[in-house]
Amino acid sequence: MSFNKIILVGNLGRDPELRYTPQGDAVCDFSMATNERKRDKSGEWQDVPTWFRVTLWRNQAENAAKYLKKGSQVYIEGRVSLEEWTDRDGNTRQTLQVNGTDMRFIGSRGDSSGDRGGSEPEFAGPSEPAPSSSSAAPARAASTDDDIPF
Repeated sequence: MSFNKIILVGNLGRDPELRYTPQGDAVCDFSMATNERKRDKSGEWQDVPTWFRVTLWRNQAENAAKYLKKGSQVYIEGRVSLEEWTDRDGNTRQTLQVNGTDMRFIGSRGDSSGDRGGSEPEFAGPSEPAPSSSSAAPARAASTDDDIPF
């Protein structure tokens, strides 16, 4: 048995980029960083960031593009993979890629809504799996307050 799940709490490094597949599914990409505090050789505390490239799908993608911006704090769950690529200088580079399955907004409403208009929802809605290449994922209805059992 194997298991691949990552939980991240961090800040966006750039504004989300929203696009749509030819089938009409929303896809949103953004970079985010988590920070770890470590002492350097001189004993001073330093924040050491780890960068991730996150991809969200469908309703979560549209919510991320609408409500998040550079600097917004967000909670992401998903599957992580290591992508290798070659830069313009011929050097092999690596990127931590996260296919997000759940997103939650964190922080005060004023911190992440910015000038996007409207009010920020308390949560992004139910998890939606990314479509697989072998079969199309069924569409899921968005959750409403009436669906919450408490």
